[in-house]
This record gives sequence, structure tokens and C-alpha cells, in this order.
Amino acid sequence: MYSLASRMSRQIFLMSSSAVYGYEYLQHAEKDMIEYFRKNNVYRVLFIPYALKNHEAYTEKVGSVLRRWGFECEGIHRKPNPVQAINEAQAIYIGGGNTFLLLKTLYDNNLIEPIRERVMNHHIPYIGSSAGTNVATRSIQTTNDMPIIYPPSFDGLRLVPFNINPHYLDPEEGGKHKGETREERISQFHELNDAPVLGLREGCTMVVDGEKATLIGSYGARLFRKGREPEELKIGADVSFLLEGN
Repeated sequence: MYSLASRMSRQIFLMSSSAVYGYEYLQHAEKDMIEYFRKNNVYRVLFIPYALKNHEAYTEKVGSVLRRWGFECEGIHRKPNPVQAINEAQAIYIGGGNTFLLLKTLYDNNLIEPIRERVMNHHIPYIGSSAGTNVATRSIQTTNDMPIIYPPSFDGLRLVPFNINPHYLDPEEGGKHKGETREERISQFHELNDAPVLGLREGCTMVVDGEKATLIGSYGARLFRKGREPEELKIGADVSFLLEGN
């Protein structure tokens, strides 16, 4: 999965979710995350719990799993200077919750550019799940979350130049729900926006190693591009073309 030049290029690990049916918390990604950390010489992870209000409980939930795997976990909320914490981090992990709350708190703490700088120019590994995946992209315009609070902008960290829709759901065959499908909502996004949207099903992760992007995990993804038919992508698919222009 990783090239010998991994530590000299951007390293991004974007999960659809931390919780997948049939697995314990983060268990579905255990093997891949451990490999990702070890290949990047990470033994200490800076966790950003801003997508939920109880930062301490959230950090402990994630930290208990990472410690069981052999990695240290620190919560950024415990640091007196969040920007300094980013600048000293071995790896940055942003968890899921409410995307609007998460992005607003990142802006409030002046962390957008420091995180982008560390990941894109200093090649610090970035891990995102759900809302943490949303904010890693071009914008949060394709999140599924309710706007419970207003960030100053929808612009994300721009670690990748397209949008992602975590928790992507296919229409239920024979289902009775007549509301808009996820595909229809993404089509509405494309009425006003040109950016591709990668619909990550639960259990799917996109890993970026420099200029190479690959889908890993248990379930595939669905790619939406303006003016084109949706494209089905299987696990193992090379989606490096989505990084063009970043």
C-alpha cells in the first residue's frame, strides 16, 4: 500500500465511519490503521474531538482503542496552545460527530491553515472519520449533518480537491421511503457546483500516499461527477485522478 517514499509525501487516511455494523469501535479498520501508523513511524497521535461537545469522553473513547493497539493518544483540548500542538504532532486524527460544529471550532482555534501546512508541506499523517473526513476535503457541502451551528465558511482543510459524502447509502431495493436518495442530493449539489463527490460506503477508506489514492476496506464507493453517470468503484480501485489540481 505504501511506497518507500511515504514519509516524504502527504499521508491521508479518510474513513467513512469509525463504527461499522458487526465490528467494535474502529475494529473494521484496525489492521489498516496499524499498518498506516507503523509505516509512518507514528507512536503518538493527536486527537481532535471538536465534532462532539464532550471532548474528554470522546478522546478517552478513541484513546482506549489506540492504546490497546500500542499507540499513545493525546487530546488537543488538553493543550494550552492548539496551534503549537498541531506543529508538534506526529499524526493528526479528527473524529466524527457534527461537521458544522467541528469546522466552526477549527476556525475558532485558527487551526485550518496550520493543519493544512503540516499535512501538505510537512507530510504529517492525517486520519479522518466521518466529520473528520468531511473537513479534510474541498468543502463540507456534501455532509449529511444538520447545521446546528454556523462556521464562518464551508471551506474545509482542502487536503484533497474534491468532496466526499461519508456514510453513503444506496437506495433500499423495495423500500417504502419516498424521500430524496443520497444520489439525488448529490445531483442537487452538482446543479451549482463542479467538484466531484466520492460517496464512501460504511467500511470504505480512501488512503492517499503522495499522488496516489486508493480505496481500501470492506465495501466500495460511488463516484459522482457533474454531467456524467455515477461510477461504481470497488475496493482496490486507484482514484489518483481525483487528486489532480491539488
